[in-house]
Amino acid sequence: IIFYILFSILISSITYGQSKNLFINKTPAHTFSIVARDPETGEMGVAVQSHWFSVGTVVSWAEAGVGAVATQSIVEPAYGPLGLRLMKSGKTAEEALKALLSVDPQADYRQVAMVDSRGRVAVHTGKLCIAEAGHTTGNQFSCQANMMLKNTVWNAMAKAYQSTEGDLIDKLVSALEAAQSEGGDIRGKQSAAILVVKPVSTGNIWKDKVIDIRIDDNPEPIKELKRIVHLYRAYNHMNKGDEYLGNNEIDKALKEYKTASEMVPENIEMLFWRAETMAAVGKVNESLPLFKTVFEKEPIWAELLKRLPKSKIFPDDPELMKKILGVIKK
Repeated sequence: IIFYILFSILISSITYGQSKNLFINKTPAHTFSIVARDPETGEMGVAVQSHWFSVGTVVSWAEAGVGAVATQSIVEPAYGPLGLRLMKSGKTAEEALKALLSVDPQADYRQVAMVDSRGRVAVHTGKLCIAEAGHTTGNQFSCQANMMLKNTVWNAMAKAYQSTEGDLIDKLVSALEAAQSEGGDIRGKQSAAILVVKPVSTGNIWKDKVIDIRIDDNPEPIKELKRIVHLYRAYNHMNKGDEYLGNNEIDKALKEYKTASEMVPENIEMLFWRAETMAAVGKVNESLPLFKTVFEKEPIWAELLKRLPKSKIFPDDPELMKKILGVIKK
């Protein structure tokens, strides 16, 4: 019953009366993408790049414990949520994709790929997708592209994905880089996105995403995506540091803060909170050079430090405060 209800939802989203329009859905998300499941961790994800604004808001879909979907070309976004709902109900990726294509009168214009929680992959490249268009699959992944400069893009993506060391995020980004190096979208570059979810749902959707980054408009979207991914990893260390600090594991917390600030040394905020924690736990002399760097680059952080004792985030110790502020050049 659920299966046919989902079909009805999809059918209702398609208007047959618009005969003057060539396509029922005209959103042109011509692009290259990859969907994959990491066999070791069970994480699932999708990464995409296109010469179209905010491609990640329509192409990339994933749900922890369920699967991942990329829906593109003359895109019908409904393939994302409906594909996930079908896989969540017990359908394989192949069954879900086949069912949705069967009720889509514009299936020849679609390019869709799915991977389910067991790593089973399904992909469709409609015969009316704009050349160069095609796809290739491998062990628990699928690479697909349309409107490319060359027909070698999807194979280059697969090779990069399989040969890259690291976690699923590293592999997905590497596939995007390989596609662009091969010529990428014939129109150029504009937006990119990456979405990775956990292998099992926690029941809280805000905890189920490993990473969710979208570069909506940038002349170098993949390069910017890599920068943000690096920043994301650094902030993960900050978050781990906060967890350790909450458990009174001071040395572990400081180690995480140190790692984070060394990853992005230009980030003043990371350096400030590292120094603040050091001073608060008695490592005052070690914190002073860090405070000095922060205050010299952005003096307003000294004002913020003065406000912390009132919120009981920093010791209410006038002598300590005086010592720290003393690093400011007069």
